[in-house]
This record gives sequence, structure tokens and C-alpha cells, in this order.
Amino acid sequence: MTFVDSHCHLDDRQFDPDREQAIERARAAGVETLLAIGTGDGPPHLEAAIRLAEQYPFVYATVGVHPHDAAKADPDTFVRLRDLMSHPKVVAVGEIGLDYHYDFSPRDVQRSVFARQLELAAAAGKPVAIHTREAWDDTLSLLRDRWNGPGIMHCFTGGVAEAEDSLALGFHLSFGGVLTFPKAEANREAARIVPEDRLLLETDCPYLAPVPRRGKRNEPAFPVETARRLAEVRGVSIDHIARVTTANFARLCLPVACSNG
Repeated sequence: MTFVDSHCHLDDRQFDPDREQAIERARAAGVETLLAIGTGDGPPHLEAAIRLAEQYPFVYATVGVHPHDAAKADPDTFVRLRDLMSHPKVVAVGEIGLDYHYDFSPRDVQRSVFARQLELAAAAGKPVAIHTREAWDDTLSLLRDRWNGPGIMHCFTGGVAEAEDSLALGFHLSFGGVLTFPKAEANREAARIVPEDRLLLETDCPYLAPVPRRGKRNEPAFPVETARRLAEVRGVSIDHIARVTTANFARLCLPVACSNG
């Protein structure tokens, strides 16, 4: 079995002592491809994931301004993002969106920066990886108004209603460690109704480690745990989940590689 971790923060300082070893453990666990998220510490530092993708042939990158860092963005930020989107290993724009839980940036600024990045992603022909927390209505409204392309609802934690809304917009739903949490039955109900060609796996490491590793540092080796739970929820084999989610990622983010077989 092979897996894809479609969302991991490999640049996070928690990996500074053993980043290379964590990546080796992921490969040993069957994780053949990793998507490193390039929000880093926010503007002006936008290349964190690209540096990793240039170092490892099986690592791809995103670029974007996280909603937490929206207040740091200025006109030069968007020029730089546009340029970085042309890098051959940048396969998506993200994570971008809205976060009304922490409100580290004013909400109107979050919405403006989100909208501008949607425009840049559309111009570049890249899918988007969406972060939304306690902001479903505004996130979906902006996507309906400003987006007409593919994307990923990263770390999907919603229920059936949110899943249906996201699917109607053409999005893939990426499930991580939350799916394994004892109280996440609404999330598991959503996972049951997602068409299999819209499913993805992720870790969001170093955050949100799955059961039985909850409370510890998450690693890019751990989508296997989520895949096992997703297989149980959907009544299929873990091998089937591995094949489907790997193929889905290739079609969405690696179309050239996919078309070459």
C-alpha cells in the first residue's frame, strides 16, 4: 500500500531536531508523496515549502498566506505569490481561507486576502487548499462568488451539511486525525457520504495526531492511522482507501504525472 499526505507542515520548528528522520519514517510507512504547506511564518517568508520540495523529489509544495497572517500581507506579497506559483513543484495555493476562532487578523482583512489569493490561483490554474474554522458561511460565500475551480477542504472537520456544500462546489474533502477522535461521529457521518473520487488523506502534522497517537506530535507517517479508520467507516479495505486517495491526489494536483500513467 502507498499513501499520500496531502497536507503537512514539514517546515514547522517541531521538526527541526529530526526532520529528515521523520520524512524517512513516512516513506517507510508507505507514504510515497507529501504535500508541504508553504504558509510558514507568513509574509514575507513564502518559500518554506519550496525549499523542501527542491530537496526531496517526492515532496511537492504550496504557497499562500494563512488567514492568521493576513494582516502581514501587502501589495508586494501578492506579486511574490504570483511569481512563486510558477515554480514547477508548486501544485496548489494554500492554505488560504478564514479563521474566526482566533481572529489573529481582522476578519475584513482575512476576507480581502482570501479573495485576492483566489484570483491569483485562478490565473495560475492551481487548485486551492482551504482553511476554515468557525467561518463556514463566509468561506462558502466567498468561494461561490470568487472561485470556479478545483480545491481541497483541508482538515475537513464538518458534518454532512458542510460536506454537501463543499462537494457541490467541486471540492475534495481531506480527512485527518480528527476522524479518529471518539467524539467526531458527525465527521465520520460526513466521511461516509463523500464520493470516493473526492476523498483525500492528510496529517496536518505536527498538529492533530490521530488515535492512538493523540496528544503527541503528529508525523507525515501517520495518514495510515486515518486511512484505517476511514476504511472502517466506509466498509472497505484500507488497501482500497490507499489506492483511491493516492489516485485522487494525482488527478487533482499532479495532472501531468497522472496523464503519463
